[in-house]
Amino acid sequence: MTDAPTMNRPYPQVKICGLTDPREAAQCVNLGADAVGVVFFPKSPRNVTPDQARAVVDALPQTVPAVGVFVNAAFSTIMARVEQCGLSMAQLHGRESVRLAARLKAEGVGVIKALFVNGRPSLDDAPGFDVDGYLVECAKGPLPGGNAMAWDWGAARTFGVHQPLVLAGGLSPDNVADAIGAGLPAAVDVSSGVETSPGRKDPDKVARLIAAVQGTAKRYAGKMIKPVFRAMGDRSHV
Repeated sequence: MTDAPTMNRPYPQVKICGLTDPREAAQCVNLGADAVGVVFFPKSPRNVTPDQARAVVDALPQTVPAVGVFVNAAFSTIMARVEQCGLSMAQLHGRESVRLAARLKAEGVGVIKALFVNGRPSLDDAPGFDVDGYLVECAKGPLPGGNAMAWDWGAARTFGVHQPLVLAGGLSPDNVADAIGAGLPAAVDVSSGVETSPGRKDPDKVARLIAAVQGTAKRYAGKMIKPVFRAMGDRSHV
């Protein structure tokens, strides 16, 4: 089981995103994942219904945050999914406003804002947001996500010195250690790199990825990393 996500430690947190199966979500946590993501975006092959998301969330321990991924969704839509599915955090993966992020935070919802190297919103758009972390990836593919494409992860390193950085895009068990060495993030977000098919996670790949992440502690020279992903309250039905 993963360490409690409220504890600082000398290697990044791991979020496994795009879960569709409750059993696989529980496996990911047992292997050491710190957070699990469910996608609410109809164009994504990992899109889930509220009932599917609720089943995934119910398979998680209370200490492990469930993160809903949204693209340009309205405040009311996000809050409905938070309440229906028991989400702790919302990942905003479109061109959401500072005001929307602030309204979610005021409701006790943790917020991760996606920014893009060579895309919009860019790293220059971070000022003004009050969020728990920034997920940074490139903007090369057809969907507003990593699209399984590796990129120059070191381009986010300076940003991560000043902001809570979640590194994403093209990460796999074979390259995550190199990506962490280049970007020194507080957390990594992985989806297709640990899959057998869209939305279905391979436990062997998840285990290898988490072992590789844990092996990067020496990169941080003993520095404790503040957690980005945190459970924000209970997940009781409302």
